[in-house]
Amino acid sequence: MANSRSIEALKGTWDHVADANMDEFMKEMGIGMAMRVMAKGIKPRIIISENNGKWTLRSENTPKKMLIEFIPDVEFDETTPDGREVKTIIRFKNGAWEHTTHDKSGKEWTATRYVNDEGQQQIVRNLSFRIIT
Repeated sequence: MANSRSIEALKGTWDHVADANMDEFMKEMGIGMAMRVMAKGIKPRIIISENNGKWTLRSENTPKKMLIEFIPDVEFDETTPDGREVKTIIRFKNGAWEHTTHDKSGKEWTATRYVNDEGQQQIVRNLSFRIIT
């Protein structure tokens, strides 16, 4: 999946170009039709930065700005764009950024970000269900 480039390759500004199967993914997460339709028209700009070990992911060009600040391998509370309160941990593995989130209903999803050999950021999403105790 990830190439030989380091996690440092993710730093910078990224413009959304395309997504595949995003509507199906959001439907499985329980996101309503109105929110899914709105999301289709959004082409966010993502800015990723790091300062002294603390990372920031910020989105622009969206109706609701998003800001995530984190230290790798440390779980934190996050509010999703559709307003759900979730637990998140971000790990760096083999040049990729693995963003794992779980909510109170037992849904867990992972978004893996990496830079491919063409210098494009790729995001692979997986959704699963597990029992949270």
